Amino acid sequence: MRVLKFGGTSLANPERFMQAADIIEKAHLKSQAAGVLSAPAKITNHLVAIVDKAIAGESFEQNLSEATDIFHNIINGLHAANNKVDREGLLALVEVELKQIQGVAQEAAQSKSLPDSVAATIHCRGEKLSIAMMQAWFEAKGYEVTNINPVEKLLAVGSYLESSVDIAESTKRVDANAIPQKNIVLMAGFTAGNEKGELVLLGRNGSDYSAACLAACLNAECCEIWTDVDGVYTCDPRLVPDAICLESMSYQEAMELSYFGAKVIHPRTIGPLVPLNIPCLIKNTGNPEGKGTYIDGNINDDGLKVKGITNLDNVAMFNVSGSGMQGMVGMAARVFSSMSKAGISVILITQSSSEYSISFCVPAKSAEKALSALESEFAHELLEGCLNPIDVIKDLSVVSVVGDGMRTAKGIAARFFSALAQANISIVAIAQGSSERSISAVVPLNKAIEAVKATHKRLFSNKKVVDMFLVGVGGVGGSLIEQVKQQKEFLAKKDIEIRVCALANSDKMLLNENGLDLDNWQQDLENATQPSDFDVLLSFIKLHHVVNPVFVDCTSAQSVANLYARALKEGFHVVTPNKKANTSSYAYYQEMRENARQSQHKFLYETNVGAGLPVIENLQNLLAAGDEVEKFEGILSGSLSFIFGKLEEGLSLSEATLLAKEKGFTEPDPRDDLSGADVARKLLILAREMGLALEFEDIEVEGVLPKGFSEGMNKEEFLQVLPELDAEFNKRIEAAKAEGKVLRYVGSIVNGKCRVAIEAVDSEHPLYKVKNGENALAFFTRYYSPIPLLLRGYGAGNSVTAAGIFADILRTLHGGAQ
Repeated sequence: MRVLKFGGTSLANPERFMQAADIIEKAHLKSQAAGVLSAPAKITNHLVAIVDKAIAGESFEQNLSEATDIFHNIINGLHAANNKVDREGLLALVEVELKQIQGVAQEAAQSKSLPDSVAATIHCRGEKLSIAMMQAWFEAKGYEVTNINPVEKLLAVGSYLESSVDIAESTKRVDANAIPQKNIVLMAGFTAGNEKGELVLLGRNGSDYSAACLAACLNAECCEIWTDVDGVYTCDPRLVPDAICLESMSYQEAMELSYFGAKVIHPRTIGPLVPLNIPCLIKNTGNPEGKGTYIDGNINDDGLKVKGITNLDNVAMFNVSGSGMQGMVGMAARVFSSMSKAGISVILITQSSSEYSISFCVPAKSAEKALSALESEFAHELLEGCLNPIDVIKDLSVVSVVGDGMRTAKGIAARFFSALAQANISIVAIAQGSSERSISAVVPLNKAIEAVKATHKRLFSNKKVVDMFLVGVGGVGGSLIEQVKQQKEFLAKKDIEIRVCALANSDKMLLNENGLDLDNWQQDLENATQPSDFDVLLSFIKLHHVVNPVFVDCTSAQSVANLYARALKEGFHVVTPNKKANTSSYAYYQEMRENARQSQHKFLYETNVGAGLPVIENLQNLLAAGDEVEKFEGILSGSLSFIFGKLEEGLSLSEATLLAKEKGFTEPDPRDDLSGADVARKLLILAREMGLALEFEDIEVEGVLPKGFSEGMNKEEFLQVLPELDAEFNKRIEAAKAEGKVLRYVGSIVNGKCRVAIEAVDSEHPLYKVKNGENALAFFTRYYSPIPLLLRGYGAGNSVTAAGIFADILRTLHGGAQ
């Protein structure tokens, strides 16, 4: 005998109902089968709502009507598939049952109450009708059916709405030997009978438990739970799409997972199966060929030390503490006795080794009742001040990691807690059982899903995911997008995925939590209707519980740079070539770094200086190793490097500037380059990296242009008057040449002073040969002297800058703040 239980989603419509029937029939042809059925999906909710609304004096007609429609749809579908199905008889039965429910509800509306004994008979009516429809289907196909009445055969002890089955007595009543071998067996789930013969319920979603009880009574070869997923997953696949479907697990693992919130199996299901060593198989009605998850008494070493991650939401934590608890015998017993007397289930317990406090969690719905019970139990101690006022923390979730293999595996707890820390999730309490089969962390409710995602990623996935939010899609941003597309396959081989979840320009943005399609991103962004709004981005990462969001700013806007401190505080990594943030006030400079440190997120800006050259990283490594920069000199502008190289070749200043503009080296208005302000910003960034607390105003700047030159002119007018400076510049060039020197536009840091100016350098100088758009940075340090550490290469261009940004984005995958 095999027992097969089908949940509401497996019976929701005619197609699924017949699919469930087909599975029962095929099982019966191999070995006699017993089907245990829930109510069709949504029916029990409607029946409970009818009772609740009636008592509250609200209209329940819509619920009654929708329930009727569900039953009629299934019956009509069954009859359409097999006209031997007793359609009229079933419709008449539904009418009788629902009219009776309507009558009871009307009485409840009058009295404003309904006894639990009567409510129980209403709540389970869906299961009764499921059995009637399934029996009619099989009888129409010529099968004989044995319908086990659970009220008569399953003896239960407890309340009308939640009872437990006495397996020993129920086994005698069921009497497997009395059931003909040729018969298909059916039984309604969710219900049993008490010693008075009254109908009682086995708790909400108790049909799994019903099936396990019947399997035990029949000593079945297997108890199969058919549902709408392929088996038990390492976590809820709706939260984590790459959750793994487990092939097997032990009874103990299944009980721990279900206790701590796994939805696929009812917490009490395993209990009746264990004494008889009856395996339980979780299968998908929609995928009957799938393997499912096999649960038995064996501890299976299948390579997975952890079998699952769960979140039990909506709990409240109580902290009973005070000096009066130290050395006081029986305090813990009184705490938990008071909970027992109040009928409150305690979910998790933790106690400090000093005996100063006991903390425990209960369902949030029981919080007020629990507080009242504790205050009553310890009224004297609270009055005398031996105990502190009882502390209650609400809106919590218990996130648990479960697995038999954890007992022998080292480092599971460390990886669990480090995953939470990296996701910036605070831990309220921790508990671990002596079996070492589970570790639980109590976290804020609004962080529970994020905690599950982060933990699953750390324990189960080799894939590293970056969720990129890109602001600025011009030259550099556009090149970055193309590089992300080009590198997709290469990164996939290294288990790295970069999902571009947002693209934004100054006006509008595109969002998709699973990553945007980048094939037509320009057109898609042009057609977007969502205005650009940083608050929307913040809401987005919280709504979708994004684990590794990276805010990438490829603009040069101060307004975007002003968002970095907040972005870091709210859980973003920040990657940017935009120099405005690092050259804002020193107070803001420090705020960004403090927020990065506090949130354990990275602020990366390698491309602020030297574009793709590894300047910042090398400087940071030098300083971290104990070196000290004694002097710095560098050519920090690709455009000015090009211009001064052409001056050396004999071009005039105006000719060299116009050529640089034509080749795209300069900004649209070359005065932005010739002013020296951009070089000054880069120099300030380097100075601050060296520990100098300077402001932008502290940089001494000699521009290429005299002060006030071309003031009030547009860029076209400026280019027309620029030749006026050629003669003066030619004199400086010739004077330098006479000394065997060339002119270079140099940023220097000496004795804590920063200066940007035109300098004449000789052939021995490290910057002498740097021209044609190259950048060069010479660091004279305690270790690198008299020959400096020299970094040299092309430091401008969209592709080079984008590559540097790309490298920074990949660095966010490694832990720790920066």
